[in-house]
Amino acid sequence: MPIIDADGCPLHVAIDGREGGPTVIFSNSLGSTIRMWEPQVAALGSQFRVIRYDRRGHGRSGTDGPYSFERFGRDVIAILDALNIRTAHWCGLSMGGMVGQWLGANAAERFDRIVLANTTCHFADPARFQDRVRAVTENGMASIADSVMASWLTKDFREREPGITEEIRRMFIATPVEGYAGCCEALSRLDQRDLLPRISRPVLIIAGRHDTSTTVEQAEFMRKAIPKASMTLLDAAHLSNVEQPYAFNDALIGFLTQR
Repeated sequence: MPIIDADGCPLHVAIDGREGGPTVIFSNSLGSTIRMWEPQVAALGSQFRVIRYDRRGHGRSGTDGPYSFERFGRDVIAILDALNIRTAHWCGLSMGGMVGQWLGANAAERFDRIVLANTTCHFADPARFQDRVRAVTENGMASIADSVMASWLTKDFREREPGITEEIRRMFIATPVEGYAGCCEALSRLDQRDLLPRISRPVLIIAGRHDTSTTVEQAEFMRKAIPKASMTLLDAAHLSNVEQPYAFNDALIGFLTQR
């Protein structure tokens, strides 16, 4: 698990799967680490080289700011360059999908296929993230953990899988306040609608039927705006890769291997 320098910020990177296989880079949601992709590592490892990383401000990466989606995108390019990877597939969920939009519009030559899961290109009301910054700064990450879990996972899943739910909750609470707040500030300014027509690579959009954080309507807007986009709908809330891992993996592998 190397540490890669991105303009002075150390980024924690994990490399798994088939050495020499086509590379897939996974990018996490806000408030999570590389561990959120465990359901995908085993499923893709026999065919793909799997790269995961902690976004700056999260996990074992540094918290150096300032934060912006251009900065997050350039961090990914730094990882590709350090690992001598010319091109890769991309799979980002939520905030990871937003980084994927920036990369698809600004660094298309480095990517083959792009998966944008449970994400959006724009938030009309920045107050939701400004409120989170205030809450975690004053009261810590645990103060909003229950409400975040309720939006990330359906009630049925939380009751059926309390162990997984608690593990995700602990991962969220362990996020550095500085990093979480910095990312929330970047999210409060998010508007990448103008980038979408510039994304030339094939794109799969994955949406969750019960996702209230990034809705089906927002996913449909992106599908219409991105030239080579298709969309699939899963019976899940925000963390569809955790809640519906088999359906998520089937959609992901099918898209990455189609000719």
